[in-house]
Amino acid sequence: MRISARTQYALRAVAELAAAPPGPVPAEKIAVAQNIPRRFLDNILLQLRRAGIIHSQRGPEGGYWLARPAEKITLADVIVVVEGSPEHSERADYPGVAGPLADVWSALREYEKTLLSEITLAHITKNALP
Repeated sequence: MRISARTQYALRAVAELAAAPPGPVPAEKIAVAQNIPRRFLDNILLQLRRAGIIHSQRGPEGGYWLARPAEKITLADVIVVVEGSPEHSERADYPGVAGPLADVWSALREYEKTLLSEITLAHITKNALP
């Protein structure tokens, strides 16, 4: 699986929100803390807000916060918002002795999906992977 820079930024931004004390976190604070270009971050935050992963508030006391507890947001939730749902590719058929490789690739994709669906933002912020 290839994780785009956009997805890495999104995961870093929501991890920053998960680790923040209660209340709105300004986008500028997230951008500086995670070294994310501000204009790029603004687009990512908009996408995450529209998907219901985060909430926002405008104004001098405004910012962003998680829409659900960090324990309820998985890495897969964020990745699907940014990257979209993975396409279901048909099983490849390799000739001869290479045939079992198709099963390896399928198992690897399933493992990635399972792992990303088990790891929450709380795991990340507590440095306690399952």
